[in-house]
Amino acid sequence: QVQLVESGGDLVQPGESLRLSCAASGFTLDYYVIAWFRQAPGKAREEVSCISSIGETNYVDSVKGRFTVSEDNARNKVFLQMNNLKPADPGVYYCALSRIEVCPGTGWGTAPYDQWGQGNQVTVTS
Repeated sequence: QVQLVESGGDLVQPGESLRLSCAASGFTLDYYVIAWFRQAPGKAREEVSCISSIGETNYVDSVKGRFTVSEDNARNKVFLQMNNLKPADPGVYYCALSRIEVCPGTGWGTAPYDQWGQGNQVTVTS
C-alpha cells in the first residue's frame, strides 16, 4: 500500500527558509512522478513543483528561483527546499504520487495524481 508522509512544516517570517520532506513507501515502480501541492484557505489546491523518477523537475512560476525539489532515492524521500518565503506561500503542503513517466505540467492540477499525503502546514507571518 502506497504511503506518503509529509513533514517539516512550520511558522516562519517572510524571507526565511523551510525544507519539507515527503517519505514515500509501499511502491516499486519503473517510473513515477511526485509533486508538491499547496492549498491556502478558500483556494484550490495548486501544484508547486514536480520531480520525476528520471530526475526531471518542474515549478510553478511564482516559486521559480526560490524553491528546489530534490529526491533521495536511497531513503525514498522527496524534499522541497523553500527559500525566501513570501506572504503568498502559506498553506497546507501535500506531496502526491502519479504513475506516469514525466511531470505533466502545473496546468493539469490534481487530476494525474492518485496517492496523497496527509498535508503539512506552512505559515508565513511577520
